[in-house]
Amino acid sequence: MCGIIGIAGNHHVVQDLYDGLVTLQHRGQDAAGIMTYDGKKFHLRKGDGLVREVFKVHNSAGLKGSMGLGHVRYPTAGGYDPAESQPFYVNAPFGIALIHNGNLTNYIKLSKDVESNNIRHLNTGSDSEVLLNVVADEILKLHEPKLTPQLLFQAMERVYKRITGSYSVIMMIADHGLVAFRDPQAHRPLILGKRVDGPSFEYMFASESVALNAMGFEVMRDLKPGEVIFIDEKKNMHSHIAGKSKMTPCSFEWIYLARPDSTIDEVSVYKARLRMGEYLAQKIKAANLEIDVVIPVPDSSRSAAIPLAHELGVKYREGLMKNRYIGRTFIMPDQATRNKSIRYKLTPIELEFKGKNVLLVDDSIVRGNTSRQIVDMVRKSGAKKVYFASCAPPLMYPCVYGVDIPTKKELIAHNMTVDEIAKSLGVDGLFYQDVDDLVKSIAVGNAKIKDPCMACFTGKYPTPEVTPEMLEEVEKIRGCESLQDHAAGFESGMSDDQMSMM
Repeated sequence: MCGIIGIAGNHHVVQDLYDGLVTLQHRGQDAAGIMTYDGKKFHLRKGDGLVREVFKVHNSAGLKGSMGLGHVRYPTAGGYDPAESQPFYVNAPFGIALIHNGNLTNYIKLSKDVESNNIRHLNTGSDSEVLLNVVADEILKLHEPKLTPQLLFQAMERVYKRITGSYSVIMMIADHGLVAFRDPQAHRPLILGKRVDGPSFEYMFASESVALNAMGFEVMRDLKPGEVIFIDEKKNMHSHIAGKSKMTPCSFEWIYLARPDSTIDEVSVYKARLRMGEYLAQKIKAANLEIDVVIPVPDSSRSAAIPLAHELGVKYREGLMKNRYIGRTFIMPDQATRNKSIRYKLTPIELEFKGKNVLLVDDSIVRGNTSRQIVDMVRKSGAKKVYFASCAPPLMYPCVYGVDIPTKKELIAHNMTVDEIAKSLGVDGLFYQDVDDLVKSIAVGNAKIKDPCMACFTGKYPTPEVTPEMLEEVEKIRGCESLQDHAAGFESGMSDDQMSMM
């Protein structure tokens, strides 16, 4: 998971790119980058940290140009080379810059092919750099001095045949324009907007609609599965479906990843979470418990907790106060950091817990460590009984599409029953969302979403290259515990970035 943004404007776009990245900061916290094009040269600034830390007035003044890309990077489980922050750039053909959200599942094979058969050098272990070189190679094979939309789409059809996995991508091609494309499953989100500027339009692509809204762009539509859109240098828009498509977007976007004020694939994230709370309430009602108060674990579970409390007919209260200056613990790079952060990220209001039967509502339970600490905090605040509800079903399988849901052995639900998990967390009762109810929560907003990706819950992966053998190999790589083993992973072509994403 990363946040990406691209703008084809009429004036310098660096301020809009900066502001847009700030609205997408929740999608990545460990690096940020902006690249612009002024009609002659590319200008790049990227580095470790939050957007406001990477970009200052003195180092952003040189980012000139009316076309640009912006990226915020999702941290990894094993650390990474700072050179892997994005955008990436190659000078031939034409000069191409690229940003990518997702994960190529055939990265190892593809990287070897790029180096051996395409005779290209890879400077990092990032699959995004490999993707850029695949695109550049296919465009170069055209042997044309100028790219027409038809030629570009011809090259992109070959790109789609070479790559597998999840990808939402935005590219700048010097002297040509802005290109965006989305994988055939529409797994990772990508949306297009326009803004009136005098007699012409400016165009913007982004991971979430909230970035378009904040910048004053009118939402046009989400990119279709397998679609390539080319905004040429005259601001003409061209579209083509380059890959065989099936609509299976990632369900975790609605559960946790996206901001509630975003709309993804025509489905309001906020309303989807409201529906998750309503469905979850029916399961809890059936248990016939005495519950005094419903309290969300801030922030992403609030939208679900409100209708849940209403359906149960009990009070909704804010009992856990969040320090706004602490990042999202799920996307922090290691468990030690997550454990440390949760202790000063949340502070209980004891009067909301003391002597009460409390129902805590959270978006999901991954490893269980954070949930366990929160339950312990609530117990120490005097709660009589503590129940726990998850808006997501039990997470039982790793994600290979770009979300850091780790190996099976790290997932608390993989080898435990619900009762065993409840005992491990120290709660008096535990409730998970049903898979069918989660699908209904999402699909009611868009009839085309009949089969969102639920692989981390069901083990049914929507792309055919994800086999038991592949997952077993991924488990081995991600299970490396020594530095020597990590080095072996690098030598085999798998970076720490890939280890975390897979």
